Amino acid sequence: MEENKKAPCPKKTYKKVGFELKLLIIDQIHNGQISINHASNKYQVSRSSIQYWMKKYSTLEQKKIGMSKKDELRSTSRIPT
Repeated sequence: MEENKKAPCPKKTYKKVGFELKLLIIDQIHNGQISINHASNKYQVSRSSIQYWMKKYSTLEQKKIGMSKKDELRSTSRIPT
């Protein structure tokens, strides 16, 4: 009997994405110009990577403003009079 040896799966290669391109992609998504799925296909980046960048970018943006998540929630939950 012959042994059926499966060929190893080729490892997927990823290209390195620069910080400016990450910010461009995130800005386009936040502005509603493209969706995460479309950005993933257009820039050949996984959706999970884009979601990770968005999460990371939001905390960076909050640090830049100097507002914690708790303070941000308080300011958005107030009803203007």
